[in-house]
Amino acid sequence: MDYDDVCVLVPTYNEAETVGRVIDDFREAGFDRILVVDGGSEDGTDDIAAEHGADVVYQSGSGKGQAVREAVSQHIDREYVLMLDGDATYHADDADAMLEPLRDGDAEHVIGNRFADLREGAMTRFNQLGNRMINRGFRFVHGESFGDILSGYRAFTRESFRSMTLTSDGFGIETEMAVECAKRNIPTTVVPVTYYPRPSGSDTNLRPIRDGGIIFLELYRRAKTNNPLFYFGSLGVLSTVTGFLIAVYVVVEWVTVNVSHEVLAVVSGFGIIVGVQLLMFGVLADLVLTLHRETLQRIDEQQE
Repeated sequence: MDYDDVCVLVPTYNEAETVGRVIDDFREAGFDRILVVDGGSEDGTDDIAAEHGADVVYQSGSGKGQAVREAVSQHIDREYVLMLDGDATYHADDADAMLEPLRDGDAEHVIGNRFADLREGAMTRFNQLGNRMINRGFRFVHGESFGDILSGYRAFTRESFRSMTLTSDGFGIETEMAVECAKRNIPTTVVPVTYYPRPSGSDTNLRPIRDGGIIFLELYRRAKTNNPLFYFGSLGVLSTVTGFLIAVYVVVEWVTVNVSHEVLAVVSGFGIIVGVQLLMFGVLADLVLTLHRETLQRIDEQQE
């Protein structure tokens, strides 16, 4: 297969143990353009990448998300981008399957599903549980099932990427991309890939608790524009329930011990009123979003 239209993008930070074998793997598969974006590695990752034939650039900021955005906007001019981590957990054997839906015109964004062939030791049980919870949360909030939204193995057209609004600097970039695909109706497909354990001596840059929390917050934050009923509705329910519980406490105290809590009563009423307003706003925002999507669909149908 000809790969003249593909750029292999590898964002890295302290991947000296593995980046060389990743580059060799893809060069042997026939890829001639491998771009390594280094985030200020201190272990010689950049030198090793250059020695193995990759083009090395240095990101101006920090974090995987910033590296990917900068690479696509400033350093990649080919039609297709094949993105993967530099930790040797993904192999070039799956590259053709990842690129095929793009070239066939069936998709503009492809996600490699690691759970299709998860090798022993590749992911801890704790991380597996966290990944599945995040995927279920994504399906519930955004109404799409992409199988493995945290997968670092992606293939996409450069144009589809440039149409996304991405702001995450860290590992939340994958979540943002999945949300943007759902929000903008970017044709997306999921391809089974093999996920290998990191070679011994290679340390992960992922911090499960911290990064998992960031990803959950990103899912919730992005629901504001993609599922406003859930976003404002959940806040409204929380405010209403809190106000109601405070009201119950105030009433019980007044009836049982004849102690009035005027300030708490005001807080209770304020919480209930704000909660109801947020629920109403969520319903109206969801209606506006639905009408907007229907209008865009009619425009697309007329243009066809």
